Amino acid sequence: MHHYQIEYAVKEDLPAIVDIYNSTISGRMVTADLEPVTPESRIPWFEAHNPEHRPLWVLRANDEIAAWMSFQSFYGRPAYQGTAEISIYVSEKYRGSGAGSILIEKALKECPRLEISNLVGFVFGHNEPSLRLLKKFGFQQWGLFPDVAELDGVKRDLAIVGRAVQV
Repeated sequence: MHHYQIEYAVKEDLPAIVDIYNSTISGRMVTADLEPVTPESRIPWFEAHNPEHRPLWVLRANDEIAAWMSFQSFYGRPAYQGTAEISIYVSEKYRGSGAGSILIEKALKECPRLEISNLVGFVFGHNEPSLRLLKKFGFQQWGLFPDVAELDGVKRDLAIVGRAVQV
């Protein structure tokens, strides 16, 4: 991926962000949502992000949003302030383009500014592409919840991956 920009998401980006998210539902590998969500339903989630502490970024390529990444607070208690949950979603058109790697590199670079010392991800155990990508950037399995999700009658594991980041 040669020509791209990473920017903070603005409200006008929400429909495209939701479209990318919804595009992952049918594959049953990325999200535990079983039905599409609406941009309106995601407004509180969108508004919980801010550039100074818990950013939501979009990766633009060819005048469209190719992927997005968010940091969310982990467990919502003050003692966990230095830990953030990372989520990355890539448009079907850009999967395999390196967009995920570009966003993880951005995340790691921004952690010191955001005072984040640990990143965690919650990934289905059968989502091998995402687990491989995170492992490539030093994430390790920190936990496993066996059979906690059911997708179309199939029980699925949830892996918790994480890595410490130098602040």
